[in-house]
Amino acid sequence: MTASRPSALDGDAALVTAAVAAFRTDLDRLLGEIGRRLVGQGEVAGAAISALLAGGHVLLEGVPGLGKTLLVRTAATAMDLTFSRVQFTPDLMPADVIGTNLIVDDAGSRRFEFQKGPIFAHVVLADEINRATPKTQSALLEAMQEQSVTVGKQTYTLPPPFFVLATQNPIEMEGTYPLPEAQLDRFLYKLRVESPTGAELHQILDRTTGAPEEATRIVLGHDRLLEMRALVRQVPVARPIQDFVVRLVGATHPARSPLGEVTRFVRYGSSPRGAQAIILGAKIEALRAGRFAPSFADVRRVAIPALRHRVLLNFDGEAEGITADALVEKLLATLPEMP
Repeated sequence: MTASRPSALDGDAALVTAAVAAFRTDLDRLLGEIGRRLVGQGEVAGAAISALLAGGHVLLEGVPGLGKTLLVRTAATAMDLTFSRVQFTPDLMPADVIGTNLIVDDAGSRRFEFQKGPIFAHVVLADEINRATPKTQSALLEAMQEQSVTVGKQTYTLPPPFFVLATQNPIEMEGTYPLPEAQLDRFLYKLRVESPTGAELHQILDRTTGAPEEATRIVLGHDRLLEMRALVRQVPVARPIQDFVVRLVGATHPARSPLGEVTRFVRYGSSPRGAQAIILGAKIEALRAGRFAPSFADVRRVAIPALRHRVLLNFDGEAEGITADALVEKLLATLPEMP
């Protein structure tokens, strides 16, 4: 199989092997440190860190108290990144997130000075984002896509790496505003956080009701994180793998899908960002496994979190209780890997 484009990983085999092995070792150390503080949720933590390495953002859905805040705070500390948390409420204003110009006295004169908001951090936790009004939710749009913030006529660049991890309560809970499609599409993955099992709840009680735990250790530096991000972009993708992703994303659209359920129950399919998310996620899955290029299995592992928030159901689909997860699973089972 031929790669879709040249890559820096096409060089010396020993250097390639060393780079992939170092990536795998550092990622395991990071996930191990997170797992030392967070009980269970290993799959969610792995996907969240994968999104960070891919340069994307994550939307976590789950009821309060399942460790979502602990996950992102621990990850930021373990990577030696600045962290800020924004509690989204119905009365939160956009300026409370991005900052505002204030009048300050300067040697007897007055001037405007920009006071940065909490969005100016490497890792931003947007807690219960669907409790804020759409106007405030949209304050994150430019930052998530362009890595910058514009106030008045001035544009401010956000510090790299910039990562938003937003949490939301299930939409059926009271006092929530569903995220608009444009905002949902900015998230690389949408992950669901499930309640702990009985055994995991025992571990949580043992850890949190006894002696204080050891503080989170820094296991990955800022510069090393940026190197790992760059390595992800250099992983080659075989044309048949990319073709499968293209056909999968195309099959989520009612007008082009070979699956009758998609034609009947889907209002809109995935945007091109869905294909980008799958390719980047598959690259990281390959590196985590110590391989130089993604496989069809890697694509299948990341397809659901990459597409579940990009496949929008129509009224009939919602009335029938159809889920985007189930439709993507059927597409994965139906589409042949080779056309």
